[in-house]
Amino acid sequence: MTAAAKKMTVSQLTILTAVNMIGSGIVLLPAKLAQVGTISILSWLVTAAGSLCLAYAFARCGMLSRKPGGMGGYSEYAFGLGGNYMANFTYGISLVIANVAIATTAVGYAEELFRLKLSPLAVGLSTIALLWLTTIANFGGASITGRIGSLTVWGVILPVAGMATLGWFWFEPALYVAAWNPHGLSLLEAMGASVAITLWAFLGLESACANADAVENPERNVPIAVLGGTIGAAVIYILSTNVIAGIVPNADLAASTAPFGLAFARMFNPMIGDVVSALMVLACVGSLLGWQFTVAQVFKSSADVGYFISIFAKATAKGVPIAGMLILGVAQTALGLLTISPDLTKQFDALVNLAVVTNIVPYVMSMGAIFIIQKAYKVTPAKALLTNVVASIGAAYSYYAIYSSGSQAITLAFYVVMLGFTLWGVAGLRFLKNGRESL
Repeated sequence: MTAAAKKMTVSQLTILTAVNMIGSGIVLLPAKLAQVGTISILSWLVTAAGSLCLAYAFARCGMLSRKPGGMGGYSEYAFGLGGNYMANFTYGISLVIANVAIATTAVGYAEELFRLKLSPLAVGLSTIALLWLTTIANFGGASITGRIGSLTVWGVILPVAGMATLGWFWFEPALYVAAWNPHGLSLLEAMGASVAITLWAFLGLESACANADAVENPERNVPIAVLGGTIGAAVIYILSTNVIAGIVPNADLAASTAPFGLAFARMFNPMIGDVVSALMVLACVGSLLGWQFTVAQVFKSSADVGYFISIFAKATAKGVPIAGMLILGVAQTALGLLTISPDLTKQFDALVNLAVVTNIVPYVMSMGAIFIIQKAYKVTPAKALLTNVVASIGAAYSYYAIYSSGSQAITLAFYVVMLGFTLWGVAGLRFLKNGRESL
């Protein structure tokens, strides 16, 4: 079989992109959106459009850039080594925060599954225990983690896709209408209240073009697959979260820590609801297992080239950065303790908002860099214009998502960025000693 025959078709890459995007980020969203009302569908539409613009711009960055490191490499074209460092730093911190949010999600579903009523402290300690369990489980290497993740992700995909299709047989329009705007918010208030949480479900879209070398005719097919996968994920998200609002009364849905399990229990019976909740718990644990390894690798790869301190680069014979994992585990423990809340969904909300704002920093840097990337590789002005316009829209959406995340998340993210600038002063010395000209 020839090398060309082994490559993916555009359809296969589109499906892979959508599957990679539909992860644990969706599992608590119906409850959070119910706190706003079904008017939050407007936020889904805005976020889907913004995510499409971001996805297309990232696809173009990936096709043109010759620098390694994903968003860090893209940012370096416009902002130099300092920009590469800041993109990696803020992205790494956002993953640390996101891991705590995923662990909180798993605890919420387990609480509902086992009919427990945990105190805020017990929820916090359970979250921390899960974070350490998945950290230690990664000490054996990536192969087992990858196999587990490829199986457990279906614990999210199957219930969410099933809800998006089968749920309409139980849909009650009167329930949906009654939940439209329970708090009497204005249009802009309602959209702003749920934009950040909807973007949370799309985080990771920047990695959708990582398989460019494995697809036929990548210059044409990667943007198609990225856009198609993002549209597919958006359709599933919008359908699944909105059909639930016509199955479960708004007050019950808003108070639930396992909204998909609750919905399936109403559709079928409590046992089916428990099975779905168990699948969701397994999916969250599998997702967290993979992301714990991923965030450690992000810090390791950055340490390998001198951006982060050398301890993050130390690895075992199997390539496992155990020292870095332990440091990140301590950071996640501190974050889990600091965000303990009497309301689990409010704790999840705070973590998600902070993760989103922090993650948007490298998004905006990449959107700015695409102008220079296209110029550097002599893209014709006519062809560059479309990408530049789309990237500008993606950046504008990013600003709106930051604004909608609230003052607390913006303030904390500001401190993260300022810390990054300070630490770059230390990391930059290494490049000066090595005589790196692009500093």
